[in-house]
Amino acid sequence: MTSYRQELEKYRDIDEDKILRELSAEELEQLDMELLEMDPENVLLPAGLRQRDQTQKSPTGPLDREALLQHLEKQALEAGERDDLVPFTGEKKGKPFVPKNPTREIPREEQITLEPELEEALANATEAEMCDIAAILGMYTLMSNKQYYDAICSGTITNTEGINSVVKPDTYKPVPDEPPNPTNVEETLRQIQANDGALEEVNLNNIKDIPISTLKAICEAMKTNTHVKKLSLVATRSNDPVASAVAEMLMENKTLQSLNIESNFITSAGMMSIIKAMYHNTTLSELKVDNQCQRLGDTVEMEMATMLEQCPSVVRFGYHFTQQGPRARAAIAITNNNELRRKQKKT
Repeated sequence: MTSYRQELEKYRDIDEDKILRELSAEELEQLDMELLEMDPENVLLPAGLRQRDQTQKSPTGPLDREALLQHLEKQALEAGERDDLVPFTGEKKGKPFVPKNPTREIPREEQITLEPELEEALANATEAEMCDIAAILGMYTLMSNKQYYDAICSGTITNTEGINSVVKPDTYKPVPDEPPNPTNVEETLRQIQANDGALEEVNLNNIKDIPISTLKAICEAMKTNTHVKKLSLVATRSNDPVASAVAEMLMENKTLQSLNIESNFITSAGMMSIIKAMYHNTTLSELKVDNQCQRLGDTVEMEMATMLEQCPSVVRFGYHFTQQGPRARAAIAITNNNELRRKQKKT
């Protein structure tokens, strides 16, 4: 240890400035390169800060992309191809493969002799008939599932293709799109406002362009309507303002029996107002609120279960619960409400 300290003592009085003054320009440049702190592993740094600049040439000018592409193309065309280690001559070596096809003789005990009538029938049978016979005998591996079940379930020759035919997909009849809802929204609103006795069901399903103000006006008119028993607003782009109008309507309307507001944009706040309004309604027996734009949450589901327990008039409730507790409570409440309705009808 002592010798090491003594070795370091001779560097204590070194004049660094004198050493730097005696260095040449090349040595100073090399020293500067060595003192640069580089981090080649840091991918967040640009390339110029991850490695030293070792370019000694002066820039020749701005980048000319077309000239660079032409130079690379010319260099690629002038580059010669590498010679094959074994040149290709096209000569075929070896013997061609000939598959063996030995004729196997059927043992005597496996030979089956049929009656002449059966031999003739099988010899003259078509591919479709052979397919049905194979299905009846249980040889389902020789055909597709459709051919097998068609032959088993039908009493006639149903297969039109042979056993070794290409399996084709089943053909289905195209299902046409549902026709657009023909309901005249403005005329329906006038009928609701006039309390028309001929209007007992309002169906505005899948009408996307109903203004929010019109939906709120329909709910406002339903407060005093005494003839409409069923209101359906499925997929009408209803949102929370419409839900608030529906809640106010439920608190005053005493005639409506069925309400369907599924597949809309009602959030948990709007749904909570509808559920709380049900405490003040005694005539609504069916309520459907499923498939909203977002999950309603545990608080709303618990409130739904409480509402069903305290509102015996509701016997049908359309909603898919995500929690086991509210789902079980709602199922028990619906069962009790239906039993109570059955007893009331019986008496």
